[in-house]
Amino acid sequence: MKLRDKILSGILLLLIGIMMGMILMLFRQGSISFDLAEVRIAEVNRSDMPFWSNEDLEKIDDRFIFRNVAKNVTPTVVYIETVISNRSREMRNGDSNEDENGFWDRFMPPRARTVGSGVIITSDGYILTNNHVIEDALRDGISVTLDDKRAFDARVVGRDPSTDLAVLKIDVSGLQSAIIGNSDRVEVGDWVLAIGNPFRLRSTVTAGIVGALSRDVQIINDDYRIESFIQTDAAINRGNSGGALVNTSGELIGINTAIATQSGTYQGYGFAVPSNLALKVASDIIGYGEVQRGMMGVGIQTVDDRIARRINLDQIEGVLINGIGSNSAASEADLRPDDVILAINGDRVNESNSLQEKVAMFRPGDVIELKIWRRGQIFLQPLTLKEREITIAQAPILEQFDAEEELKYYDEIPGNGRERGIEQKEFEELGLTFRGLATPENPFKFNIYIYRIQSYSEAWNRGLTEGSELIEINGKAADDLKVIESEITSSVKNNSSIDLKIKTEGGTLGYFKLR
Repeated sequence: MKLRDKILSGILLLLIGIMMGMILMLFRQGSISFDLAEVRIAEVNRSDMPFWSNEDLEKIDDRFIFRNVAKNVTPTVVYIETVISNRSREMRNGDSNEDENGFWDRFMPPRARTVGSGVIITSDGYILTNNHVIEDALRDGISVTLDDKRAFDARVVGRDPSTDLAVLKIDVSGLQSAIIGNSDRVEVGDWVLAIGNPFRLRSTVTAGIVGALSRDVQIINDDYRIESFIQTDAAINRGNSGGALVNTSGELIGINTAIATQSGTYQGYGFAVPSNLALKVASDIIGYGEVQRGMMGVGIQTVDDRIARRINLDQIEGVLINGIGSNSAASEADLRPDDVILAINGDRVNESNSLQEKVAMFRPGDVIELKIWRRGQIFLQPLTLKEREITIAQAPILEQFDAEEELKYYDEIPGNGRERGIEQKEFEELGLTFRGLATPENPFKFNIYIYRIQSYSEAWNRGLTEGSELIEINGKAADDLKVIESEITSSVKNNSSIDLKIKTEGGTLGYFKLR
């Protein structure tokens, strides 16, 4: 064979090798979706009664309680390791920077291994964990290690970003599964244990108490997010996510999900998804392949002192309806803005996220009974939940308006500045920018709109949307930016709240409190 032919053959083989390597990397990077596990109904262990009564607990030394719980529950908690592409995570977070090596990074991305925890909920290998533990995993990149050190490849059954939960499946039977407790019976001050794998330290057990219930900490980035966390001071760190929060009877009452921290590590506050909600999500995913969630189609807000005084509610209680979606379950049940929901199926509700959690326990087509306060009258109202696609009409986005056309119209108005018909004011302390547009009927009367909302600001966290019209501020008509500036300045100076009355495109009214 001539030298030239040998060189060409070598180049051809090299190119074939490169192509095969690229194809392999595409497969490994996750271009093809996960193999979903078989969807079916599975048996879970559920307990409505504790193992020990209060009288029994008083007779037992706390040390032995924790020891027994740790011994019985630890085998039900697994160690999850995922292989992720840093590139895919950067793209999801919007942090991707294309550089001169971007082409090769696409085929040979830097990889990392992350760890988390999970809870075995059936003897045949269904595992409940957090969505954020596995959402960036590459194809065939999830492994589960049991407490007895057996390791298995795991498949994704389904995910629910709105609750940050996911279900995995491993091919094994005869496992010890967790006993699911009733999280509605959890009370502030109860002793709890957190079991997981922080910092790759497997099967770690920490103890603490329940510090609060129905916490909304704004960590889930989803339009339908449900945050009604159990707060605990049991030490939770990276790697605990997806692990078990159990009571002194060894019952699972929550899935550890997040911490409140300024350092990135434990600072005293951990948060867990309540077990009732977690079990509902897992059962739907296993039985239907997706979460079946009924929707009321309302905007809601926790009743506080200012709201109670505005609507003449005698007691500060319940959840205010501040918007009704068109063709929603709420509109068909004749609910109205300024109605207050006091209870659902007999269970009192005093926080908006607590109401969301309770409604999330039901499926489309289920009928719930609401206890409603309306202008001094209290009555029971049945409501049939609808599919989750039913939502409240969204506000128009001001960015869609043609600014040049607006200015052409106002060019005919003499003068400039305010007389031009457009004025704007930014309030950095709130993360809000308001813009006033003069009405065609009266160029000196302004309609005030939310023009900009700074990401992660208080206004952003409260759910305000760009393009919404501001109707009132602290009970005063919002038709002048000077009035708005005066009210905000006064509220900031006096360290008092700022009440906003907002109208969306569909005419839906909403009430929001800032600060």
